[in-house]
Amino acid sequence: MQKKMLVGGKWREGRESYELRSPYDNRKIADIPSATLEDVEDALASAEIGAGIIRNMTALERSQILERVSDLFNERKEECARILADENAKPIRLARAEIQRTIETYKFAAEEAKRIYGETIPMDAALAGKGRIGFTIREPLGIIGAITPFNFPFNLVAHKLGPAIAAGNSVVLKPAKQTPLSALKTAEFFLEAGLPEHVLNVVTGSGGLIGDALVKDPRVKMITFTGSVEVGKAIREKAGLKRVTLELGSNSAVIVDSVDDLDAVVNRCVEGSFSFSGQVCISVQRIYVQRQLFDAFVEKFKAAASRLKVGDPHDEETDISALISPAEKARIHSWIAEAVSQGAQVAFGGEERDGILVPTVIINSTTKMTISCREAFAPVVNIVGYDDWDEAIALANDSDYGLQAGVYTQSVAKAIDAIRRLEVGGVIINDIPSFRVDHMPYGGVKDSGTGREGVKYAVEEMTELKFASIKY
Repeated sequence: MQKKMLVGGKWREGRESYELRSPYDNRKIADIPSATLEDVEDALASAEIGAGIIRNMTALERSQILERVSDLFNERKEECARILADENAKPIRLARAEIQRTIETYKFAAEEAKRIYGETIPMDAALAGKGRIGFTIREPLGIIGAITPFNFPFNLVAHKLGPAIAAGNSVVLKPAKQTPLSALKTAEFFLEAGLPEHVLNVVTGSGGLIGDALVKDPRVKMITFTGSVEVGKAIREKAGLKRVTLELGSNSAVIVDSVDDLDAVVNRCVEGSFSFSGQVCISVQRIYVQRQLFDAFVEKFKAAASRLKVGDPHDEETDISALISPAEKARIHSWIAEAVSQGAQVAFGGEERDGILVPTVIINSTTKMTISCREAFAPVVNIVGYDDWDEAIALANDSDYGLQAGVYTQSVAKAIDAIRRLEVGGVIINDIPSFRVDHMPYGGVKDSGTGREGVKYAVEEMTELKFASIKY
């Protein structure tokens, strides 16, 4: 099946293409066009036209398009879920959950398009302000360059496109090389929903070539990127004065201090550690357990992990399937081996079953081991005991990342203390850091990035605040 890019409202073949294969069984799925610099230039020229068109659309018109996109996802959610199972080996039950979130994200965007408010300024609060009124409005930036990852290719595209279009911007979208089908299907829905030609362009292929062109081009007013720290830092260096939002991942920590139902906490932590094989930015990677609970927690965790089913992503019972590429599997095996050589122990897992890395539990790791201090993005979790509360906070903070953290405690004082002291963008009390709903502010500190997603907050990032004053 030969796919096409979307440039200038038309489906375009590439001069060259690459084979898209399933991460699970290496089955060929489609031939995907590899965009050239000429294709990117055409997409940017188209987006310039589109920026003028959508800027002059009413809030209601933008809202209705986004509402219709949400409806189309709802009507064809099984088709979209199966695209995910094919292109990134997401187990079908998790794929359906992603499509449900995508439906909600576009719904939130449709609602947000109608409430992009400014505020009045009490000018006469200053001596020189007498006889004046002041107010602010928010205006679209223009062209947004959106670069998205493989792990949530429908919903994270929605987190770029939804707010951008709600705010009146045009977009050039570069999806991850492994997951272009979801982006192209999304583009189909936008055209079907009545989005004018030129407002959305989708170019597929090399991240280096396309990404560099978008980041360096002065017509692009903002880059919104989700991906690795290394690429994010390079974007930041090249972007100049254009606005940049970066979501760069984490090695999220959970502190288990005191609980009323240890089994429920264990099961939730297992879900957070191994959902989509740990290929989630807020996947649970480090669990710090109060020493008195440690042995029981580890045994219950191992038992729960052993019940997860490994296999075909299209199987309704599968919990864990293939990592996105053989290279990623080789990398995580080397990290596990390195940790063992440095004194850590594999308490469970570590091996493959039918070519798939099974859920893996590491104990006795330290915050300096690669398996702990860098983002694993694999079905691997570190469980470490601690003796006192301050030690737990220090361990959780001993990281270059700071996206979200979870804390289980029955103490209100400790919950408030954790909220104040944890160096992260989001603190989730009595749940795992993997918790996210799509209208909450979402983003990190330190190497986890800059800026915030969550539809309302992304709209703010994608608009310019303008002040006006009238003397009367």
